[in-house]
Amino acid sequence: MIGGMDTHAPLLHPTPSGLYCPAGDFHIDPVRPVARALITHGHADHARAGHGAVLATRQTLDIMAIRYGAGFAGATQPAEGDIRLGDVAVRFHPAGHVLGSAQIAVARAGQRVVVSGDYARHPNPACAPFEPVACDLFVTEATFGLPVFRHPPPQAEVAKLLASMAAFPDRPHLIGAYALGKAQRVIALLRQAGYDAPILIHGALAKLCAYHADQGIDLGELRPATVERGRAPEGQVVIAPPSAFAATWVQRFRDPVIAQASGWMTVRARARQRGVELPLVISDHADWPELTQTIRDTGAAEVWVTHGREEALVRWCDLSGIAARPLRLVGYEDEPE
Repeated sequence: MIGGMDTHAPLLHPTPSGLYCPAGDFHIDPVRPVARALITHGHADHARAGHGAVLATRQTLDIMAIRYGAGFAGATQPAEGDIRLGDVAVRFHPAGHVLGSAQIAVARAGQRVVVSGDYARHPNPACAPFEPVACDLFVTEATFGLPVFRHPPPQAEVAKLLASMAAFPDRPHLIGAYALGKAQRVIALLRQAGYDAPILIHGALAKLCAYHADQGIDLGELRPATVERGRAPEGQVVIAPPSAFAATWVQRFRDPVIAQASGWMTVRARARQRGVELPLVISDHADWPELTQTIRDTGAAEVWVTHGREEALVRWCDLSGIAARPLRLVGYEDEPE
């Protein structure tokens, strides 16, 4: 393993546009348009339009086209196997975050750096599972990088939702879930739990849900949550982006149970501020035990921590004898989660 903070600087280093690899002349998840971008996944704070060329998994390229239009980049290339870029080899490995999400491994002369992007370790029926990759330097997210964050099993949260639906059969359950990843995961978890009735979805989810179904994700029967003249159709489960709950759209549902699926629902004050009656702690990010276990799993001698609660994870690395530094990159959001 290679130690020391400066050893990896020629291979990868932070810039105002994001992480940059001089030997391959590319950025990873850049926050502004660049000549060549490698993209970990399709969320808007990592995947932006306007790059000269984009290398990503086929599913991430498809998702970017759905969200931004076919001309979102000058050129695109699906990541398949080992790819040579300049003096480095890159390879994409599943991250377990959303459909198409990947960690990016960059290797040269016996050194390997892995950039995690966003990742999760709990099994997710809506995407491929996380794959630990041995490396010398691991660049990890830290969205939930405090010891207080310990996510419950998602199946337990779905059981809580089903219990509420049984207790209040006449009240529609409106679930706030981000359009890419979280919405499809909640639907798939409900199907795994045996719920087979039609699920109503907000129009903002329709294209991404259709794409997940095309990719073999079992979402069951989905119906639009609105019909002509603004009336609400019958149905006990309605899934919409959280932004819809601040609009008049929600007023068409009579006496709804307002729920939200997010790792941030661990913070009860946040749930109360948003008027959430039924908080569902379902996260597509690693919690504290998963973050620390992942660092151990990689065997990395050095860790860079980015976009999240950086200081606590850096301190944990220091106490564990692992060299670590916060990157303090800007442009990556806590939410939507």
